[in-house]
Amino acid sequence: MKSEPITKLGLIAGNGRFPFLLLDAARAHGVEVVVAAIKEETEAEMDTRAAADPGVQVHWLSLGELSRLIETFRQQGVTRAVMAGQVKHKQIFSSIRPDWRLAKLLLNLRTRNTDMLLGAVAKVLSDEGIELISSTAYLEPLLARPGILTARAPTDDEQQDLAYGRKVAGALAGYDIGQTVVVAGQACVAVEAMEGTDATIERAGAILRALEAEGEASTLERRLSVVKVAKPNQDMRFDVPVIGPNTIGTMRLAGATCLSIEAGRTLIFDLDKVRELAAAAGIAIVSI
Repeated sequence: MKSEPITKLGLIAGNGRFPFLLLDAARAHGVEVVVAAIKEETEAEMDTRAAADPGVQVHWLSLGELSRLIETFRQQGVTRAVMAGQVKHKQIFSSIRPDWRLAKLLLNLRTRNTDMLLGAVAKVLSDEGIELISSTAYLEPLLARPGILTARAPTDDEQQDLAYGRKVAGALAGYDIGQTVVVAGQACVAVEAMEGTDATIERAGAILRALEAEGEASTLERRLSVVKVAKPNQDMRFDVPVIGPNTIGTMRLAGATCLSIEAGRTLIFDLDKVRELAAAAGIAIVSI
């Protein structure tokens, strides 16, 4: 049975530009949006956007307030919602105070990886009559298409690094540990865990600079290649791989010259700007 058209959408907003892009796309379709803005993550600009648009409501809540999230959506008549924007995994284990519902959820988790945690949240929402839909809703045109996305294609050496990196990243993602690896000379320099993609790339650059300062980089390539993959069974409702201008800026500062992403399973924010920055930095991007 075909579901009814969405007229009101709940938006659980994390950090970055993703929530704003999804908000704009939903409003362009005439959908009212009820934003659950996370105090520890969402940019303050969300209030400004709501003030300028009567079709947008913003409710600020802490990351630990799962019951309040449900109550807010139910009071506003929200039956379908989307998660957009990163919520740093380490925030869950920081100084936030989980309410009784979130505390119970965390206590019952077999493992505390991203899939298990967000899947459990999705189940709680579903039990309360709130369906989580794909985080790419309204943003299908931003999904990466296959091919070389920049003027420069990867060199033969970079292709070898990317092939190796895809094997490592695929195994890493299969355990839901992280989705990004950074490679140099077919050696793994850094792998992503809780810190996120940009921090992983920064750490790889710092490792390489430290080796160079110590005069120990002669056996390791001085350029880095970055591989970002989706999980083998990627749930498109949350944690979808994303790149954008910030990714390219971070790569440039770290000394990375090549990036591989997955076609159809990676969102690219501001592709024109990404291409412009990549060209200026001599970075090649390939979508497989």
